[in-house]
Amino acid sequence: MKQLDVCLTPDLLHLHKLDNSIVVVADIFRATSCMVTGLAYGVKSITPVASVEECKFLQDKGYIAAAERDARKVEGFDLDNSPFSYMHESLIGAQIAMTTTNGTLSISKAKSAAVKVMIGSFLNLGALANHLKTEPYDVLVLCAGWKGRPNLEDTLFAGALADALKDQFMLLEDGTLMAQRLYLQSRDNLLASVSNSSHVRRLQRLGIQKDISYCLQTDLYDVVPVLRGGTLVSMN
Repeated sequence: MKQLDVCLTPDLLHLHKLDNSIVVVADIFRATSCMVTGLAYGVKSITPVASVEECKFLQDKGYIAAAERDARKVEGFDLDNSPFSYMHESLIGAQIAMTTTNGTLSISKAKSAAVKVMIGSFLNLGALANHLKTEPYDVLVLCAGWKGRPNLEDTLFAGALADALKDQFMLLEDGTLMAQRLYLQSRDNLLASVSNSSHVRRLQRLGIQKDISYCLQTDLYDVVPVLRGGTLVSMN
């Protein structure tokens, strides 16, 4: 039987075996929520890069560029890290380059060893779970966290995905069980569960409350982003 495991922070990724695993990267506030939203609204592709310099290089080649550090837009780039910025009609068919503090770095760390890299969020939870049921591989949920530390919202998502797949995958490791139990305790009011979390406080100081509420909505989109040749596209 296939196994689902959870890595609570990219700094622990070296402890996990990836050669038979699909890695699902989750950066709920807000990179992977932006990726799902953008592709759902008609963006053609999103190229995640680890550094601002790489993102600037692609911007100079004609990509629309999104750059975020410490929850703020980097000066000189086209888009910030709010999912609402990815809903504009002007982005339909666009190729976007993206770098963020945690999410795109996590993708960069996972892509060399994983069978596939997919993107997870509450927004596409059901579609992602349904697809993973059809795959023959193990799954590792990689929580982007915050600068090497675990965070609450990504762990909750990992638990939600684990719970959705518990009948098809073995949940053996303590990190996975912790995430699942945390989600089961919190699922009736996710917003309240994260209200005192470090990243929520960080975003609230920037006046981004609407992003927090939006990113915790479940199953808005039937989109499963997958990394192909270094670029995220929709499987659908």
